[in-house]
Amino acid sequence: MIAAAAAILLWMGRNPICTCGTIKLWVGETNSSDNSQHIADWYTLSHIIHGFLFYGIFWLVARKLPIGQRLLMAIVVEAAWEIFENTDMVINRYREATIALGYTGDSVLNSVSDILFMVLGFFFAARAPLWLTIVLAIFFELLAGWVIRDNLSLNILMLLYPLDAVKAWQGGM
Repeated sequence: MIAAAAAILLWMGRNPICTCGTIKLWVGETNSSDNSQHIADWYTLSHIIHGFLFYGIFWLVARKLPIGQRLLMAIVVEAAWEIFENTDMVINRYREATIALGYTGDSVLNSVSDILFMVLGFFFAARAPLWLTIVLAIFFELLAGWVIRDNLSLNILMLLYPLDAVKAWQGGM
């Protein structure tokens, strides 16, 4: 599934790696052309949270299925999001409604890494106590909100129902 998502992203014209020609483990600067082009960045925290959420959702609605099948379902959803997120429609929406004015979409490396970080979050949620998973998700949201003024919750809000006040606050860095 992950390889299929990568193949589709390549077919869509996504760059395999950053056009800078390098591969970095971490990029901490969100207002740069390196953001969403390398292995991990501040938005990686959101993908780990996706894994927490998918584990919880599939535990609630399909707990009788083996964990491997639930993981595969989570990978399908995450891969579909990575493909949808890299369509012109969503890229343009990010540019219009959020602070991501120069966003050009993810590299294939970043999208594959995002899926793998979701898998990490899924397995963490499967092993850790529920309270710890919830505390960690809240911590990740607060940390990203504090450091980059963006996180999973704000990302969803600004994509679905952009608020000028939030956009102004996010732009105040």
